[in-house]
Amino acid sequence: MARLLARACCPKALPQSPRCPPGSVTARAWSNGPLTAYMPEAVTFPRPKDHQGLYKVSVEQGDAFWGALGRSRLTWITPFHSVQDCDLRQGRVSWFLGGQLNVSVNCLDRHVHVAPDKVALIWEKDEPGEEVQVTYRELLELTCRLGNTLKRQGVKRGDRVTIYMPPCPLAVASMLACARIGAVHAVVFAGFSAESLADRIRNAQSETVITVNQGLRGGKVIELKKTVDQAVKQCPGVKRVLVSMRTDSKVPMTALDVPLEEEMMKEDACCEPAAMDSEDMLFLLYTSGSTGKPKGLVHSQAGYLLFAALTHKYVFNYQDRDIFGCVADIGWITGHTYVVYGPLCNGGTTVLFESTPIHPNPGRYWETVERLKINQFYGAPTAIRLLLRYGDEWVKKYDRSSLKVLGSVGEPINKEAWEWYFHVVGETRCPVVDTWWQTETGGICISPRPSNPGAKILPGMAMRPFFGISPSLLDDKGNVLLENNISGALCISQAWPGMARTIYNDHKRFLETYLTPYPGFFFTGDGVYRTSEGYYQLTGRLDDIINISGHRLGTAEVEDIVNHHVAVAESAVIGYPHEIKGEGAYVFVVLKKDSGYTQETLTAELRELISKKIAKYAAPEYVQVTHRLPKTRSGKIMRRVLRKIVEDKASELGDLTTLDDHEAVQQIIEGRKLLVEGWKSC
Repeated sequence: MARLLARACCPKALPQSPRCPPGSVTARAWSNGPLTAYMPEAVTFPRPKDHQGLYKVSVEQGDAFWGALGRSRLTWITPFHSVQDCDLRQGRVSWFLGGQLNVSVNCLDRHVHVAPDKVALIWEKDEPGEEVQVTYRELLELTCRLGNTLKRQGVKRGDRVTIYMPPCPLAVASMLACARIGAVHAVVFAGFSAESLADRIRNAQSETVITVNQGLRGGKVIELKKTVDQAVKQCPGVKRVLVSMRTDSKVPMTALDVPLEEEMMKEDACCEPAAMDSEDMLFLLYTSGSTGKPKGLVHSQAGYLLFAALTHKYVFNYQDRDIFGCVADIGWITGHTYVVYGPLCNGGTTVLFESTPIHPNPGRYWETVERLKINQFYGAPTAIRLLLRYGDEWVKKYDRSSLKVLGSVGEPINKEAWEWYFHVVGETRCPVVDTWWQTETGGICISPRPSNPGAKILPGMAMRPFFGISPSLLDDKGNVLLENNISGALCISQAWPGMARTIYNDHKRFLETYLTPYPGFFFTGDGVYRTSEGYYQLTGRLDDIINISGHRLGTAEVEDIVNHHVAVAESAVIGYPHEIKGEGAYVFVVLKKDSGYTQETLTAELRELISKKIAKYAAPEYVQVTHRLPKTRSGKIMRRVLRKIVEDKASELGDLTTLDDHEAVQQIIEGRKLLVEGWKSC
């Protein structure tokens, strides 16, 4: 890749497109100044005076709001004639009708015309201190050469291309190259097994796979090409595998394999961008369904890109020349939206993090913050809880004065982790934005920011809906709950540009999962509590609700209390059938290092704590201490696995291809047997 980056393209040869509109990257942070400096488009709205006024326009006059932003923030080949045609009851969602654009032009070309040598990507390699900077000019050249390579290999508009790569510049260029020529990318996390990869290749009907010879993560070599070879044997439709060299190690090449860098060097540095309709597919991204069968969610071009750019800009108060550090893998929606599309559409500088939070030591995140001078840091609660176990010294060892905003993503963050993140990592200077969103939503939907200047942020709470997001709480019978201080199913009552359009080749499943349960609403599958002040607090998946003696209890609420215990590093609470109460609470706990607690002592203290904080009925029947919780490779706890174990259905665990550590499951099964047998003998 170094040879490719050394050959910078000539700006004269770039496809011409309008200069980036002023509102897209130069809007200032809002600190009681003119609202139009914060959002220039507000001049066209009916005189909103503050954030709440802007939000009201966004949900009550959606055509005016999104139309103005769509015109000013995106560069169009053909302007759109209608802002939207949406009806959730009928399952119809279309935005910016008649418009044509190219996503790669919006993420690259228009910024190259303004600032070609601005850094677009900082690749924080697995090897500490070996970061690689890639300018917008260089990234455009990589993208164009790769786009031309794909076309020469026979990839056409609308074809699906599976990308199985770690976070690296060529992975980003692969995504953008697909967007440039009108192909549809399907990125698969480069930790999935050959079987999982094959499932996704077949479902997407991909004829092309892009991968690397080997990956590096946490100091370990990962044989990604070998995994692809095994997967492709199960995919007769694959015609070609483009192989990039992440390491110097040679790997066996088959008749399908194409050496990517060699082929790219033969291609021209300019690639004509395809004119894509607003609602053409941009990418597929697979997420686990409740059945265990992955579903390929479809995101389209213009609406997704606009929502990604706006949420990146306003949730994190991103300013020109900031360094944005989202440490998610590009294989997940967080990586798509907040490593690639949001920051690049805004002309920002974004970090590609290839390593782990504890390689080579638990200070890796904070050493990276100091060295790269990261301004916004966006990570997962599971990583924050992990690092909390190692103490404050690994954080305080490094200069974090560059940080301005801290973000949390993936699941509700418990209060102890939030407080540590705010006080220790951010030194109380940095607001913590606990963001709620999903693969299905495309971008952040509920977050403490944006808001009026100085508005309060409550620990562990997502709080405020983003522009254009209209949350509704519904009860079991489908009634809308209008009052505050109440819990219900979180639904969204009107369409927004960033939402997924369908499940690939299975629109019926899309309707049944998201739009049929509550007609006229988008059903998120999450439970939420609306406080007396009207703020939103996520309580966990609705299938993570425990009904104890008629009392509905969110597992996240119990976990938050458990995690407050001095000895607890992490926990998972599962409901299980109880012959008297209907359901009981079963708590899995990972202890902090050298905590000194026995399971008996911990059980007694947790029962007392939960009884005090919630009620006696919520006290768990079982508390099981384990070394690790079963997690996906992205760090999410696999609660369905724990649920099967506590229901004594360990033989029915289902698809475990996303599981990070299979030994953890076996240890939990054996630990449960000992715990239950000991309980019965008492």
